[in-house]
Amino acid sequence: MSLVIGIPREVFAGEKRVATVPEVVEKLIKLGFRIAVESGAGDSANCSDDAYRAVGAEIADSAANLWAGADVVFKVRAPTDDEIALMREGSTLISFIWPAQNAELMQKLAAKKVTVLAMDALPRQLSRAQKMDALTSQASVAGYRAVIEAANAFGRFFNGQITAAGKVPPAKVFIAGAGVAGLAAIGAAAGLGAVVRANDTRAEVADQVKSLGGEFVKVEYEEDGAGGGGYAKVMSEGFQQAQREMYAREAKQADIIITTALIPGKPAPRLITAEMVQSMKPGSVIVDMAAEQGGNCELTVPGEAVVRHGVTIVGYTDLVSRLAKQSSTLYATNLFRLTEELCKTKDGQIDVNMEDDAIRGLTVIKDGEVTWPAPAPKLPAAPVRAAAAPVVKKPAHGHGEPSGPMAARTMAIVFGVAAVLFWLVGAHAPAAFLGHFTVFVLACFIGYMVVWNVKPALHTPLMSVTNAVSSIIAIGALVQIAPPEAGSLARPDEVIRWLALGAIVLSTINMFGGFAVTQRMLEMFRK
Repeated sequence: MSLVIGIPREVFAGEKRVATVPEVVEKLIKLGFRIAVESGAGDSANCSDDAYRAVGAEIADSAANLWAGADVVFKVRAPTDDEIALMREGSTLISFIWPAQNAELMQKLAAKKVTVLAMDALPRQLSRAQKMDALTSQASVAGYRAVIEAANAFGRFFNGQITAAGKVPPAKVFIAGAGVAGLAAIGAAAGLGAVVRANDTRAEVADQVKSLGGEFVKVEYEEDGAGGGGYAKVMSEGFQQAQREMYAREAKQADIIITTALIPGKPAPRLITAEMVQSMKPGSVIVDMAAEQGGNCELTVPGEAVVRHGVTIVGYTDLVSRLAKQSSTLYATNLFRLTEELCKTKDGQIDVNMEDDAIRGLTVIKDGEVTWPAPAPKLPAAPVRAAAAPVVKKPAHGHGEPSGPMAARTMAIVFGVAAVLFWLVGAHAPAAFLGHFTVFVLACFIGYMVVWNVKPALHTPLMSVTNAVSSIIAIGALVQIAPPEAGSLARPDEVIRWLALGAIVLSTINMFGGFAVTQRMLEMFRK
């Protein structure tokens, strides 16, 4: 019998997300599951009960009925004590849990003899686990929303403008931390036209910052901050002192600071001091994305936007919920990809395979037994590079002659054969044919040499242009169907007339299609 996946309404204050959306419900049903959604669960994310019904979901009229009938429960936030009391023994819960910070919650869930998969415990270093990485999908939404909140609190344009009323300089944005959220913020701020600078303890993200339109600011202290699972590690005191000095300099210049620094299982590191805030220009903005874990700014008030020393400090802890529809859709997709791994047979049953590194990492409680923390996943060994083969210079002549567009000997043979064929054609063909044939041969030769000497990556745009240019054949077809000159007895044969008409139609398609493809390809390289 198919298992029932239950989607309860989130009860955490201010939480607007829902664990799945109607578009994903359809996919879950195709895996063989029945879907039950608590009435009103998706209202805040613009997913009505009617939308769920339309795709085959059942609507439960109360939380008690939903939890009682669900074999598997999808949630966003960790369950409350009241929700744990409603859980069925032996059921499965998939949600954010944060086991390192919630030891008491883990004991309560284990006492219910349930299986718990924590979306925040996914081993992110596994490449195949990326499709299930809810931390990444939600952090990207938060980073984007942080820029929107900053723009709302800021008193000027982000992009520079020159108007009749005067010149407006672009906003200067500094982003502390270039993880997933930081990179999303860099892309959004740069897209709005701001001058973006960013810093991270991991030197390898510098290229990513530059690729998104930002400038990487390096701390003048040599120490690598890369930690496990894509996170940064705690840095030495010497590095932190050099980092504080750099932040103090940036704070004086920045109009907007967005902080994203978090280390799993630890309070958010303090990066922006009260003195730095006081040194900022009046009207500046700080968006502290680490507010829920204490904040990266010393003056942050979690959940509120406050003004200190003329600087607006935004400490909202619900940035992701402020884009509830988008974040719910991404989270639902992560859960669906996980469900595909749990239900490879597509029969509406799940198999929590503890031999699978990704599933083992997610599973923090199995049938009432705490299995967290999971052992480190077995990563494939890095491939060993083969020794470079010695470079052997080829002789300039003979069998080892270099190969260009066409080897000299091959070209000589081709030209010799072509000359003989050309002589035979010229000796027996009419003079008019000989002229046309000469143009045809030269066109083929030039076209071949042009295409051969172009990089393969450019073949597609080249062919789209040559398709349009080669439609000069339409002129020849028009000549064939044109009325004869006065006094001329030559009239085109009906077969030739219809062939010429067909050539005009096909050439026209070729011509417009070539230019259309070229235009679309050029648009790919424009903002």
